[in-house]
Amino acid sequence: MRSAISDTEYRALAELRYRIRHFIQEGDAAAQRSNLEPQQYLMLLAIRGLPQAAVATIRTLAERMALKHHSAVELIDRLESHGLVRRIRSEGDKREVRVSLLPQGSKLLDRVARERLSELKASGVALADAITALVERKYPSQSVMEMNKIIVAQRRPRLRRTTALRKQNKTPRPRGRKRRA
Repeated sequence: MRSAISDTEYRALAELRYRIRHFIQEGDAAAQRSNLEPQQYLMLLAIRGLPQAAVATIRTLAERMALKHHSAVELIDRLESHGLVRRIRSEGDKREVRVSLLPQGSKLLDRVARERLSELKASGVALADAITALVERKYPSQSVMEMNKIIVAQRRPRLRRTTALRKQNKTPRPRGRKRRA
C-alpha cells in the first residue's frame, strides 16, 4: 500500500524543480554570453562529456541530447559552419559519422563550462539538499546498494505460485486438459 505524499515531500519536489530550472536557465544565459545558442552549448558539452568508451557518432549524440536524428544533424551542421566541430567518416564503417570538437569549439565550451562549474559550486548545495530531502524521506535508513537491490528485485518477473510450488516439490507438470467426470 502506498503512503500519502507529505507536504514536506511536495515542497522538496517543488524546490528540486525550481533549482534544476534555475540551473538550466543560468546555463542558457552563460552560453548566450559566449555567443552560443543553448542547444549548441549542450551539443558541445555532449561531445566533450561522453563516457570514456563512447564514440561521438550522430546517433549517440542525438540520444544523449534527446533529439531526433535529423535535428542532431542540423545542429551539428550549424556548429560545423561556425568552425566549432568537424565530421569524419569512420574508417571501419563509412555510414558512421563521427563528430569531434575543433579548437574554437573547445575554447567556447571551456569558457561556458568554467562559469557553470563555479555557479554550481556556489549554489549546488541547495540542489543537493533538495535531492537529499526526497531520497532520505523515501528510504531513511537504507544505503544506495540496498536501494539498488530493491529496484532489481522489483523488476524481476514473478513466477506464478503454482509453477514455483511445482518446482519446489519437483512434481511433474500435468499434461493436457483435465477431463471432467
